Amino acid sequence: MNPTNHLIFFILITTLIRPNPSLAIPRNTTFDFSSLQPENLTLLGDSHFQNDVVSLTIQSETPSSSSGTIIYTAPIRFSDNRTNSTTSFSTSFSFSITNYGPNSPVSPVLGGGLSFFISPGNQTLGSPGGYLGLVNASMLTQNRFIAIEFDTRLDAHFHDPNDNHVGLDIDSLNSIKSVDCMLFGIDLRSGVSSFTSWIDYFHELKNLKVFLTRSRLKPDSPILSVDIDLSGYFEEYMYVGFSGSTQGSTESHWIESWSFNSSGIKHFNPKNDNPYNVSSEMVPIQISGHSGYSKYRRKLGYGLGVSGPMFVFAVLVLVGYIAVKKWKEIKIETSIKTGFKRGPRQFSYKELKMATNNFHLSRIIGHGAFGIVYKAFLISSGATSAAVKRSMCSPEAKDDFLAELSVIARLRHKNLVQLLGWCVEKGEFLLVYELMPYGSIDKVLYQDPDLLGFLTWNRRYKIAIGLASVLAYLHQECDKLVIHRDIKSSNVMLDEHFNARLGDFGLARLIDHNKSPVSTLTAGTMGYLAPEYLHCGKATDKTDVYSYGVVVLEVCCGRRPIEKETGVEKMVNLVDWVWDLYAKDEILDAIDERLNGEFNKDEARRLLMVGLSCVNPRSEMRPTMGRVLQILNRDAEEEMAVVPLMKPKVSFCASLPLNVEDLVFCSEDDDDEQESDSSCTTLDGGFEIRIEGSSF
Repeated sequence: MNPTNHLIFFILITTLIRPNPSLAIPRNTTFDFSSLQPENLTLLGDSHFQNDVVSLTIQSETPSSSSGTIIYTAPIRFSDNRTNSTTSFSTSFSFSITNYGPNSPVSPVLGGGLSFFISPGNQTLGSPGGYLGLVNASMLTQNRFIAIEFDTRLDAHFHDPNDNHVGLDIDSLNSIKSVDCMLFGIDLRSGVSSFTSWIDYFHELKNLKVFLTRSRLKPDSPILSVDIDLSGYFEEYMYVGFSGSTQGSTESHWIESWSFNSSGIKHFNPKNDNPYNVSSEMVPIQISGHSGYSKYRRKLGYGLGVSGPMFVFAVLVLVGYIAVKKWKEIKIETSIKTGFKRGPRQFSYKELKMATNNFHLSRIIGHGAFGIVYKAFLISSGATSAAVKRSMCSPEAKDDFLAELSVIARLRHKNLVQLLGWCVEKGEFLLVYELMPYGSIDKVLYQDPDLLGFLTWNRRYKIAIGLASVLAYLHQECDKLVIHRDIKSSNVMLDEHFNARLGDFGLARLIDHNKSPVSTLTAGTMGYLAPEYLHCGKATDKTDVYSYGVVVLEVCCGRRPIEKETGVEKMVNLVDWVWDLYAKDEILDAIDERLNGEFNKDEARRLLMVGLSCVNPRSEMRPTMGRVLQILNRDAEEEMAVVPLMKPKVSFCASLPLNVEDLVFCSEDDDDEQESDSSCTTLDGGFEIRIEGSSF
């Protein structure tokens, strides 16, 4: 057999044994889940498993916004163009809507809803709020779906009849038809027990019916009946699932059981359905011998003789690489376990992968110096919410991982984000922290307007005290001085009681008390860096104090450290802006206008003055964090540190220890000062550097 005949034979065999894609999905689908299991479902957003049921949204005693989706993993055939047939389907499911906040200090807000949907894609996930997790708030027409909504929120812009209704939605949340559940004596918001619903669509009758009851027996009459032909909306293959959402609510949505059955897709018979009715036979191919075959066999043997050892060598190299990689992981694990005999728990990669829904994009809640942060639900801990910080293997990631783990694992303070565990596996480094329900100060102040109303003046003042308390602990109460080096509003989290929790210790350093700091490359975030740190790269407790002062001014003023002035191109520095108001005796004008004047003036002046004293360009003039805590708690003998009316300037006349390329800085026009050549470097709050007559 010559090479040509080999190729023909291979093509014939491949064609005969290749599976027909159209046969991969059954014509009709049936499943019945008395309890829900992860192997059959895809979870998106905030949805998670808990005791064989699925919660579509998070459970919280404080009002929160959430959305989640679960989808049956396999696609379902809803139409067949070859037989011109369309499916009929029936589905039943039990669900419950519970409220976690009746006794919460914040008044509970009922509102949200869930839906059963059919969609052509398996990534359907929408926004929280009245969007039911079906559509994106910024792109209302992007997702396509057929849905039955069970809505407990009145959204006038979607023409909802009330906050307790069932409706049919097609590609829009403006229901084709909806009905008030109270007409049937049903209150979806009561939360007393679970509901059972049946949804039946009969293609021959062109009719869809929805039944709803608190019992397990199907009622005689439907709560909603719509005469409609869905065949125009069905695609050949579609997905079925549930979605849910809340906005500023303590409501939670659960799917407890689910069954589904489709029927009506006819079997395709090529013989009967072929319009030309042409019969076909397979004609055998005559393959003759060839004298060149022996030459081909010799070449093949020579090729195998050469490639065989190369293949074996490649396999050995691959096995060696995997072994070395595994050995490094074991070495890191051993060193961590040795260093922390009673340290945080070691998680398996499999558990964290499942907890984050395979590290799905919808679970990303932030990015830090260490890597990407995902929301997770730890099944082994009773579906506890957590935050997983993940980084791929690299020398920098390893250093940051070990630094953060070595620092945070030995610390215990109520204003620290608690470390739950770690994982080194699959070439990745992962840290598991408790999840902060309100996110960071940065998120509440600038990104989520729905949460800003909760950030009252009393809570802002409490945040400043909490952050001062944990920094005083790090600087003065630990056996070693802990310098955070990256204190900023996005690294200060808020727990369910709006207490400040400091996190992200990837840049932190441990130094013996009374020991001079070691110079390093400048690390941190522009706007929070102290002038002397920017100049010489020496991080001390006073550089943390400076960053704390910037965060305090942010909390008071509701403005970023550096932001563009409205209507002009000029960038405004928060420290300079507040100091100018202080010089004019108008410092209270700096308080966030969004508070509408509802704040304690004495506390506001105290906190702003503390902030200014902490951002003094002269590091020796800054208070210690212990002193700051005393002032904020009104325990100090002297009420307030002295803050000069004019912001001081500081000059560094020594040569720079770092190359200019290693410095991070911003330039600010200043034609009235430093006109002459000089070997000094003058920093006005860290925003101007002049060296040898050149302005950088």
